[in-house]
Amino acid sequence: MWTGSSKNVNSVSEKESLNQSSFGTVIKEIQTITTVCYILAVGIGMLFNFKKYDEFGINIFDYADVLDFLIAPFADVIIVIFTTISVLMAYLLFSLDVYLEKKYPASYARMSLGMHRKTWYALYRYVCTAAFCISYLYIFAGMYGRLKMKRINQQPEISLKFADNETARGIVIGKTKDILFLLTNEQVRAIPISSAVKEFEIK
Repeated sequence: MWTGSSKNVNSVSEKESLNQSSFGTVIKEIQTITTVCYILAVGIGMLFNFKKYDEFGINIFDYADVLDFLIAPFADVIIVIFTTISVLMAYLLFSLDVYLEKKYPASYARMSLGMHRKTWYALYRYVCTAAFCISYLYIFAGMYGRLKMKRINQQPEISLKFADNETARGIVIGKTKDILFLLTNEQVRAIPISSAVKEFEIK
């Protein structure tokens, strides 16, 4: 009787250990996926913001700091949408390729010219998926930049009042934590917010 009870206790303990181990593995995988997705989102946000400011001749990397880039993916709903679409597209393309290889091996072998049997093919698959997504993102980032430029040019001007009571008018292109970019008579001005601007009113 005692031996049977010990076995039951050990069995329960082993199940609990397995459950805890599985739960820990799942949590680590979720954390890894979340981290990778966020890094991708930051990269996409940087690319889209670069294209937006580049339309006005501004190299945003000369003015932005790390914090500006960390929040870049969430600065515009369009960037959020493209980030989500890009991640899903990369996953679906990769999954479709793997599915076709398993479901239709003969057809897949013809399409890949037999290269799928090579040891380097797995790396080749990752590189092709990444290259497609990067090309797609670069094209749409350019379209995003042109669209934002058109919308910015249609915005009403604002009035800036400096600490010495001097005023300036123009269209806000955007801003970082420390710099406000103002378009005045087709001239782009980078104005330090903390040191120069006292207030501004939207007209």
